[in-house]
Formats: sequence, structure tokens, C-alpha cells
Amino acid sequence: MAYDIIGDIHGHAQSLELLLEKLGYKQQGGIYRHPSRTAVFLGDFIDRGPQQRRVISIVRPMIESGNALAVMGNHEFNAIAYATPGPGGGFLREHNSHNFHQHRAFLDAYVDADDYHELVDWFGTLPLWLDLGGVRIVHACWHETFVEQIQENYDLNGRLSNSLLYAACTKGTWEFNAIETLLKGMEIAIPAGGNFKDQNGIVRHNMRMRWWDHTATTYRSAFMGDESLRTNIPDDDIVGDHLIEYSHDLPPCFVGHYWLSTKPAPLAPNIACVDYSVARKGGHLVAYRFDGETTLSTDKFVAVNAIEHAVATQP
Repeated sequence: MAYDIIGDIHGHAQSLELLLEKLGYKQQGGIYRHPSRTAVFLGDFIDRGPQQRRVISIVRPMIESGNALAVMGNHEFNAIAYATPGPGGGFLREHNSHNFHQHRAFLDAYVDADDYHELVDWFGTLPLWLDLGGVRIVHACWHETFVEQIQENYDLNGRLSNSLLYAACTKGTWEFNAIETLLKGMEIAIPAGGNFKDQNGIVRHNMRMRWWDHTATTYRSAFMGDESLRTNIPDDDIVGDHLIEYSHDLPPCFVGHYWLSTKPAPLAPNIACVDYSVARKGGHLVAYRFDGETTLSTDKFVAVNAIEHAVATQP
């Protein structure tokens, strides 16, 4: 069991190529391969960065040839919903200015191209999670109850069907809550009508949280994300049950999604995030070299610097 678990790429192909080469992957027949290891991508291949097509041209052949595995990120799910007509008109993800801005880099590269809908269909083949026996992979949060509910009700081995997609885009359904949790993580409302601006300047009234951390009893200590934002979160005690049980004897779990800005390190003995903000100046593209260990180690993270001002030409 030898996996290189790679965080959110967001259209930064040059950083991805540097990381793969640093990990020992070589191009053979136009596909990056390793003689003894398999890459595992945490999703969020698209949006933000300047090299949308180049990223897909790297990761998709790796996945389809068996040299990599991948799970769906929230940005791939958003792309599917943005392209899918809604039952009452419009689309499952509204085509408003906010969603367009968030999705613009991908749309600029693909929306008028012949392969746009084919690629969106391919996104739908990516599983929502991977349970590989000794290790678990999910974009944002491993929620055992939601995993079991999706398996029992849809029998898809963690993949998205049309019926699950439509239900997951309908607020108030358990499917909506399940996909939100698996792909975006646990969130709680900031008390007393509070809010903060995230790294993109968007005002947030809810915050992502350390869903596994029973020592995090205040909003500030439970906050999960860019460390520069932590002081904007109130230090009041959290009231009510807000955590998921993920005991230390469960298999290691890897997530992306959280836009971290600290030095790469495990979040818990058996939980690690590999998203270290490659789409932001000063960020990194990060991997973890997993070899079957039950306790994760800081020295197994591998990182490359984000390459600024990457050439935006789409091959």
C-alpha cells in the first residue's frame, strides 16, 4: 500500500508537474507514472488557476490508466450542478454573478468548447469518497452516517447518480446535508449574528470547523481554515453537539479543501489535510507519502511552492 495523496490543484499545472517529479513520477507515453506508487487526488482540479485544461490533461490520463485514483471535490460537484438543467427551469446551481465569478476560470477554458459537457460528465464518475481498507480519502469530512446512508439508499459505491445529484441540490433533504458535509465539511453558525470575511473577501456567517477535535470547545479553537482569520472568530464557548466521532483506532483519513496556511502536519494522529493554498500567493501544493502507517507523521509531507504568474495558455 503505497499512495501519494495530493491536495487541491485548482488549475495550477506547473506546480502539479513539479510535485509529481519531486515524488518520482515520470512521463511514459504522455502519462505520469511511478514504478511502485499510486497517486490519489483529493479533487478540486478546477477553478481559480490559469491552467484548467493542462491540469485535466495530466490528471485524467493518470486516473483512466490506473496510475492514480481520485475523489470528487466541491468544485467538481459545483461544475456538474452549474451545467445541469433544473426540473423547474434554470440550472441546479444558479447562474448568478457570485457563482459565475467563482467558476469563471473553468468556464473561460471550457464552456464554449465541444468537450465541456463530456468533461462535466466525467466529473460525475469520480467517487465521493474512497475507503481503501487501510486509508480513507474524502474531500472535506468523513461522516460515517452519511456514507452509510448514501450506500444504502443509492447503492452506487460512493458515486453520484442523477437522482442523488437532484436530491443533493435541494435544500432540506438529507442528501443535501450529506453532500455539503462530505465535500465542504462541517460548519456552524457564528454566535450573536457574527461574521467574518474569508480569504476571498466574502462575508461568512458560518465557519468551517475541526469536526474531529473534542478539545476544541470554543468557536475560535474549533475554526478550520486560514490561520490569519482565526482572530476574527469569537472565543465564546460552543453550545451543543457539533462534532463527529472519529476515533484514533480508525484508518487514517485524508482531506483537502481547507486552504491551510501553516506548515504541513497531521491534524490528529490519523487525520491529515493536504490543501495548503496553491492558488494563493505564497501557497504550496502538498502531498503525503502514505505507506500503510496507522499514525501519520509530519516528515512524510512533500511540498512545492505555488508558481506565481503561470502562463495561462491552454494546450
